Amino acid sequence: MERPNTVAGLTAKRDELHKLRKTLEAEIYKITSDIDHLDAALALFDPANTPRAVKRYVTKHRAKKGSVTPFVVKFLREAKAPVTSKDITTAWLIARGLRTDDATYVIIRKRIGACLTKLRVQGLIASDVTIGEYKGWAVV
Repeated sequence: MERPNTVAGLTAKRDELHKLRKTLEAEIYKITSDIDHLDAALALFDPANTPRAVKRYVTKHRAKKGSVTPFVVKFLREAKAPVTSKDITTAWLIARGLRTDDATYVIIRKRIGACLTKLRVQGLIASDVTIGEYKGWAVV
């Protein structure tokens, strides 16, 4: 049994709710943008008291996209013996002329570690030995 009025009513209600959702999403976007602008203005006047949202997304010592992998591969190829992520991180910091605090050092070491993991998955490197508490990496 057909009910054209019910189907038409449900379709109209669905379209109305889609329109309302688009309006609300646009409003949320505007509000988020306003908050970001206020955070940036606050950071200009009081950098030490930057809101958490801005601090959370600040990237320290950003590298040019695609520059870490070639550096790691070259470093591993030139190494005479297996090296650790700590060795590669120290070499990266020296090559870039960076002086970092402990937290930033850990972040960069994790980036190097992620690169090493990606290269291992690709089959380009292997970690067969352990040097202290770190894996020793070498080109396959």
